[in-house]
Amino acid sequence: MKDKTNFEEGKLSQQKEMNRRTFLQKTSMVVGAAVGATLVNSLTGLPVSAVSGSSIMNSTGSKPDLVFPVISDVHIKANNNQTLDKFVTTLAQLNQTTPNQDAFVVVGDLTDNGYTEEYDKFFTAYNAKRQTQSVSMFAIGNHDYWNGLSVANAQQRFLEKTGMESIYYHRVIKGYHFIILGTEDGLTEGTFSEQQIGWLAEKLKEAAADDPHKPIFVFHHQPIKGTIYGSEWGFSKNRDLFYDTLKAYPQVIAFSGHTHYPLDDPRIIHQKDFTSIGTSTGAYLWLETGRIQGEVPEGADILNQALIVEVHHNKVLIKRRDIHNNDWTGEPFEIKYPAKQNKFTYTEDRDKKAPYFTGDAMISIVHDGTAAAGLTVMLTQAIDDLHVHDYKLKAKNVETGKVEKEILAFSEFYKDPIPNPLTLPLNGLKSNTLYEIEVFALDAFANESHNSLKVLGKTSQGPAITLSKTELIGVGDKLDVIVENVRVPNGDWVGLYEVNENPGNVGSIWWMYTKVTDGTCSFTYDPKTNTYPARYKEGATYKLIYFYGSGYDAVAEATFTVK
Repeated sequence: MKDKTNFEEGKLSQQKEMNRRTFLQKTSMVVGAAVGATLVNSLTGLPVSAVSGSSIMNSTGSKPDLVFPVISDVHIKANNNQTLDKFVTTLAQLNQTTPNQDAFVVVGDLTDNGYTEEYDKFFTAYNAKRQTQSVSMFAIGNHDYWNGLSVANAQQRFLEKTGMESIYYHRVIKGYHFIILGTEDGLTEGTFSEQQIGWLAEKLKEAAADDPHKPIFVFHHQPIKGTIYGSEWGFSKNRDLFYDTLKAYPQVIAFSGHTHYPLDDPRIIHQKDFTSIGTSTGAYLWLETGRIQGEVPEGADILNQALIVEVHHNKVLIKRRDIHNNDWTGEPFEIKYPAKQNKFTYTEDRDKKAPYFTGDAMISIVHDGTAAAGLTVMLTQAIDDLHVHDYKLKAKNVETGKVEKEILAFSEFYKDPIPNPLTLPLNGLKSNTLYEIEVFALDAFANESHNSLKVLGKTSQGPAITLSKTELIGVGDKLDVIVENVRVPNGDWVGLYEVNENPGNVGSIWWMYTKVTDGTCSFTYDPKTNTYPARYKEGATYKLIYFYGSGYDAVAEATFTVK
């Protein structure tokens, strides 16, 4: 394992020391002498790299009884080789780190659509690098149905290409039971019938009778809702029957794919009645909603992760591998056997400690990120015993004392290295307004920091729209428009709406991308070019709105009436 710094346990890579001067050179410490806005907390400098993590991955002390990698969501495509190249890298790296595999499991979505050429690409790569002594096991995922075939024919193609005898089956390898389940159609949520769950119950009973103290390994593409990180993408139909069937067997470890959620979040493993664990992806990252970076953040296609499972006589170690970073991420999960529910470690309530900002943490306004409708902050990452997941940013109008904007942002824990300091934009603010920005840290279990970082920042003077007239004579009359104090276009646009219409809920009557010269956008509005001419009529009042970006971030407007 390469040296790593962390959030006291994560994978925050070593950073170059950033002193006070360097930090301030990247930011605007003062928004003006009149307001005297400065950084809060100590400005003695960012902390130097934390204690490096040492490799424990190859020093577990004893040879395992059984070892096997688990991957999922490879998504081999017919029209390009991006995911194929990642798959080849995965196989090579797993062969290097785990040269004596007893099995190899892929938990669904081998392909992006279930096309013949996608399966052929997959198995050409796999067969060239597979270890001959290893037992290959493949589960079918929803994407493996997306080929235009009937369900039965899509399943038949999967079986022919993979060599599996059924979409759900049972293997015993070196005395350990493997139960592979198959989603029964191409629904994104997934379908597991009562018949298949009944078969699962029989195989669990058989495995437990064979040896009640050994782990039982179960594999299914979609997760069970209400278990692991990302299980909101799990299945609803027969969910409780499925869960209750596993509930009687605390020795079960159930592996699922589908979500593309990263292994770095500690909630990727869940224990209550049995153990559930997500398997990430070999294709691209996906995350939960509600953060400014989005569900598929910039650079999401870099992610490529895998699990390596080591089975010892009294424990199972599950190691998390960053294929894209050629390194391990986090400590291995350790599950002790014989399994007892009251001894489970990775429970929902396992983390009660809130993250915190250290005394020398810093925050400031990034000068180049200041705009009429937004501010950008740079801050030192917080510390947590497991994992800082989010930051909550609040923008309070200093004049009114009202919090006008509140957002959530990922800590960008999914990046290698994790950025420290972290830069975050806060948009949707009023122009030429002084704000107090306050930032709290949240961990993966929603514990919120007791301390916060604060900084003052003032948005710039916003665009102003000047009209050549405010009353137009008839629906054919033209209007000259000048918009001043505008930025160089970044997808900015101007749209026309009736005065009581809400942009986003209804399309614009007319619109255009902005063209800017020396901070000014000038144009003539001609009603003949309206997209929806029927909505433009005499006796109504309209508003021209200037928007930042491709969304509906309105920064200026002006109204006129058609006589």
